Amino acid sequence: MRIVIALGGNALLHRGEPLTADNQRRNVKIAAQALAPLVTDNELVISHGNGPQVGLLALQGAAYKPNESYPLDILDAETEGMIGYLIEQELTSLLPAEKRCATLLTQIEVDANDPAFTHPTKPIGPMYNEADARKIAKERNWTIAPDADRYRRVVPSPRPKRIFEMSIIELLVNQNVVVICAGGGGIPVLSREDGSLIGVEAVIDKDLASSLLATELNADALLMLTDVDAVYKHWNEPNARAIRRITAKDISELSFAPGSMQPKVQAGIEFVKQTGGIAGIGKLQDAQAILRGEAGTVIAQDVPETQWWDH
Repeated sequence: MRIVIALGGNALLHRGEPLTADNQRRNVKIAAQALAPLVTDNELVISHGNGPQVGLLALQGAAYKPNESYPLDILDAETEGMIGYLIEQELTSLLPAEKRCATLLTQIEVDANDPAFTHPTKPIGPMYNEADARKIAKERNWTIAPDADRYRRVVPSPRPKRIFEMSIIELLVNQNVVVICAGGGGIPVLSREDGSLIGVEAVIDKDLASSLLATELNADALLMLTDVDAVYKHWNEPNARAIRRITAKDISELSFAPGSMQPKVQAGIEFVKQTGGIAGIGKLQDAQAILRGEAGTVIAQDVPETQWWDH
């Protein structure tokens, strides 16, 4: 079975947890322990979030030389390498010697005319109270937006169009290598008229990039793993109900929070419609159970209506 797993940022760094190297390594180790059992009988490709990490690097760069801070595409590349290194190291330590892992920096094309460039929505970096957020936004010319009861920086999040390293990823997968790629949604690039590439100031949504990756790999399953056990209808309301198994058509008629669950649901819908595979959303530690249909939310082509809800 060929599986693409998208590790959410909250699976790698728990909410409210300090963004230290030790915390990240500890959480990556937990993630590796959850994923290692899937490697034995499956072809595995792993992507991951990078919001907190790229936000931290942006802050560090601005503190060093505010007028010469590094652009987001370079920070995306740095975090791909940093997080990929941790995942590769921790996962390799749990696998038999003949099973290899590789981290691949991944450039993903976006459209220069994507409306996201004029309407930044993707939250990155740490949370602030309103006063601090407005002060920092003014100093650094950032766009800020509410996130729960706090504020975060938001940046453009254009849709992914093409993965330039696709042939290399497929070559590695066919050689039974666990590939860690498209981290943080990949490095956003534009194609010039002469065919050359140039990075762009943006962050691609990790789940949509993972959906494109899974589709182009013709994967059997796309798992989006986070710190929430399932997709809920009426989330955070007294009548909230977990959706257990649902068709891509039916879930597309429901509404979800645009900054959190909606991208995952949309990514799952697109993957299922284009490949006929299954998309699962749920907790990291439930990865195997989600594949078996025993946990999380599974989006598929055909589902009996009696399987929609928790009973």
